[in-house]
Amino acid sequence: MRKLTAVDVVTGIKNGDISCEELISRIYERIDRSELNCYITLNRDRAIEEAIRVDKNRGAYMAKKLPGVPVAIKDSISTAGIQTTCASKILTGYVPPYDATVIEALKREGAIIIGKTNMDEFCMGTSTETSYYGPTLNPHDHSRVPGGSSGGSAAAVSAGEAILALGSDTGGSIRCPASFCGVVGLKPTYGLVSRYGLIAYANSLEQIGPLTTNVRDAALLLEVISAKDERDSTQVKIASNSRSNYVFKNEEDVKGLRIGVCREFMEGVAPEVEEAVWNAIYSFEELGASYEEMSLKYLKYALAAYYIIAMSEASSNLARFDGLRYGLRIDVDADWHTTFSRIRGEGFGEEVKRRIILGTYALSVGYYGRYYLKALKVRTLIKREFDAALRSYDILAMPTMPCVAFKLGERISDPLSLYLADVNTVPVNLAGLPSISLPCGISNGLPIGLQLVSGQFSENKIINAAIAYESNFITS
Repeated sequence: MRKLTAVDVVTGIKNGDISCEELISRIYERIDRSELNCYITLNRDRAIEEAIRVDKNRGAYMAKKLPGVPVAIKDSISTAGIQTTCASKILTGYVPPYDATVIEALKREGAIIIGKTNMDEFCMGTSTETSYYGPTLNPHDHSRVPGGSSGGSAAAVSAGEAILALGSDTGGSIRCPASFCGVVGLKPTYGLVSRYGLIAYANSLEQIGPLTTNVRDAALLLEVISAKDERDSTQVKIASNSRSNYVFKNEEDVKGLRIGVCREFMEGVAPEVEEAVWNAIYSFEELGASYEEMSLKYLKYALAAYYIIAMSEASSNLARFDGLRYGLRIDVDADWHTTFSRIRGEGFGEEVKRRIILGTYALSVGYYGRYYLKALKVRTLIKREFDAALRSYDILAMPTMPCVAFKLGERISDPLSLYLADVNTVPVNLAGLPSISLPCGISNGLPIGLQLVSGQFSENKIINAAIAYESNFITS
């Protein structure tokens, strides 16, 4: 049976075929029965109150893009009046006094916030196993991870515990769980979506983006959250009409589309993943596109450069979490330095502490030039190489992840193996490019993701290509 989409809900709410209150109530009933652990905090009472308002005043919602649509929010995005923890003990009990810009945009368009989803602590992980609130389970196989760090959002959408969800992507944190959970995940161009209200992990890399059951829903959600925001200095100033033109009428035509298939992205990929991705590329060829194999020689340095940059920025960003202004508070009869160390030692999990230590080391005197500065130079080379490739090709195609979802506990004790799993996603963040992951196959009941990449602010190219593939080759 086809899953209910955001477009279905919008149409049903506006013409009176769907009761918003019944829809929200059914979703909460499903969450209550679920074993997946998708949510940290639910917004049940306010969500149902808002749903009743939608049903009573449908006329007031006719011009809105997401009237009554239930949306799950990753717990690193600030929501006024709703606990926001980043899945960390150190922020347990923290309730922001303001909404992130993307939350304001959702509310303006009539969306209803269901709750805050589970994630890897402070977005640091590939499996949603580092959460203080326990791991989220993969809806396709409860013995496996949902991916990370936006695993709760992806699993919620996949399991029907939300119609839409927001995640954030620093090195693959939207696309990885989209691939593992068999949903669509879109990482926008860096600077398209406001980061105001996103609790920072690595400022120069992360973007908020949609997780949905289909590409059209992702396009619709992107239209809503890409609103201009003067409060975010990292948001690029582009024409307003460019921010709200992601749903096209002629989206299924990819004749003449030039696809680049980078050899390096296929290296070390599981055979079943490689086969599914090549089959997807051949499917594009059936629709009139062409493909060509090509190479990006600097990709081999991407993973190392990414982790040096991300950890360095994290060590700086997370210095603010001292337990004195908000979050975890410990009664310690000691000086400030001792108190600061105790609170952070007890409040942060092992992976977060590991990345803070490594990032501080990379920024320290004597090592800044050897590690951090060199990583920034490599980043520039990678960006230039991507830009050059995208002058020859309209999009690049590759596997989202090198494998299907692995088992819970299989890699958590080996951080390096988790870092290596990000090999196909982190280069896109270094280059600041838009990327989408969509399902392209199944192996032993586990989804496989196809990743499409295009040039800066060319989201329409990957959205149109993804809709063409989805319309012709994906059955739900």
